[in-house]
Amino acid sequence: MSPAAHDHVFLGSRHDAHARRTLWVVLLTATMMVGEIAAGLLTQSMALLADGFHMATHAGALAVAAGAYAYARRHARDPRYSFGTGKVGDLAGFASALVLGFAAIGIAGESVMRLLEPREVAFGEATVVAVLGLVVNVVSALLLGHGHQHHDHDGHHHEHEQDNNLRSAYLHVLADALTSVLAIAALLGGRYLGWAWLDPAMGIAGAAVIAVWSWGLLRDTAAVLLDTSDPALEAEVREQVEGPGDTRITDLHIWRLGPGAHAAIVSVTGAVDNETVRERLRPVHELAHLTVETR
Repeated sequence: MSPAAHDHVFLGSRHDAHARRTLWVVLLTATMMVGEIAAGLLTQSMALLADGFHMATHAGALAVAAGAYAYARRHARDPRYSFGTGKVGDLAGFASALVLGFAAIGIAGESVMRLLEPREVAFGEATVVAVLGLVVNVVSALLLGHGHQHHDHDGHHHEHEQDNNLRSAYLHVLADALTSVLAIAALLGGRYLGWAWLDPAMGIAGAAVIAVWSWGLLRDTAAVLLDTSDPALEAEVREQVEGPGDTRITDLHIWRLGPGAHAAIVSVTGAVDNETVRERLRPVHELAHLTVETR
């Protein structure tokens, strides 16, 4: 086999572009985080403080995402990693999902306390800062959303090209945008309608939505880290190999190595050799590393 056949770099075709976008979002988020927390303390707005501290957790998680891109690139050809560093992004995404979940719990808990013990809020000043936070969130979402959507609709199966590290960063930004919108709504309701309870109530609503997003990301990244098989890709492999009717797959293992890249071990029995099986699987572009066993 040629040396190229042993190249275990499975970082995804847009790895470096995603890394640059994520780094810009880290800088934007960290800057706005400082402003929102300071303003929330001065104005006593729970919605604004929730948004600020929530953004602080996201700034840390986004920094982890940026670091994961850098680490994966730096160690892509490190022989210690048998199948490359393509899963580093999924590991970072799993950690980010945990951060999202804890952030949701913290926001919900503090909001309940504010419902029980209401505090005076400087609605006007807090609204201005919340609007600025939303602007930053929208810009960040646009930066990350382009790459996120690009991969969701590419390839035979939509999940094959998904970069879970980018997805985790995107969900953190969306969660920030959601809490900003809820904070603005709560502050306006408190200022013009006298609904002081709306501020912590919106905090609880935002926490519930963030918890749902967190669970979805935890589920998907855990599936990659635990090498779960892709049923659609498995069916495609079986169709390509067994279609002609002269062989049968006796054992099949498929797992993801990184965005857009899967490995497979295919054991077959019948009147075919290894090269024939490889040729039949050539159209399955998601298979970046293939091992064939014939009996």
